[in-house]
Amino acid sequence: MGSKRAARAKARAKAKASAGLCRRARASQQGCRAVLALAVAAILAGCSVGIPDPSAPTAAPATPALATPTVTPGHDAAAVAAQDMPFAAGDTLAAGVPVQLSDGLREAPGWKPGKQNVAGAGEYLKADGCTVWAKVRSNQGPLAVRGDDNASTAALFQYLDPSILPSYLTTGTLRWGGDADKPAPRVEVLVLEGGAPAGVRATAAYARMFSRAGSSVFISLSCPDAATLAAARADVADRLAVVPPSS
Repeated sequence: MGSKRAARAKARAKAKASAGLCRRARASQQGCRAVLALAVAAILAGCSVGIPDPSAPTAAPATPALATPTVTPGHDAAAVAAQDMPFAAGDTLAAGVPVQLSDGLREAPGWKPGKQNVAGAGEYLKADGCTVWAKVRSNQGPLAVRGDDNASTAALFQYLDPSILPSYLTTGTLRWGGDADKPAPRVEVLVLEGGAPAGVRATAAYARMFSRAGSSVFISLSCPDAATLAAARADVADRLAVVPPSS
């Protein structure tokens, strides 16, 4: 009898020990899953988790370095602003410094400002029923064709409407800075002209992508008919200037 009781006690002890091992194993698995989940979350958040290798040599502390200046060394912004800006001259701009648009159209006879800062765009209204929307876009790198502002501008039109083919676009110019009512350099743009059948508003759109600067301008016009559109286009060409970067 004694030997049987001893055997049963020994078996219960083994079972208890095995249960403890199982609990520790399950806890370890859960811990691994938790660490893996945190690592995946960090990667998805754009971070990385570094686990040092004990056998790797200790790296020396990095020497502090100054941040890269935003102004391109040797870049003469004033000289660039004083000359015409054809498509081929886009690379003379400083990298990553956006252009702007003036609000000179609000000073033109018959025009007044409408809604402003609507998704970054400004509206101008004319007494004859014409409407102009003007917008500057930044961070345009994904659309840019490096070193080719013409192709980049065509890509911008196609991004806005895939049905717009490069053959639909013509070349035009806008003011490149300068004071209103005074001679100024010109900047090349691509123009999309809409048809004007009877009873349909006449439209036109101007755009220029500055691939090196990483920004673009887009101006759309809508008028009651072809005659009022022609007058509005003249006002836009004279008053709504593309402002060169100052650095």
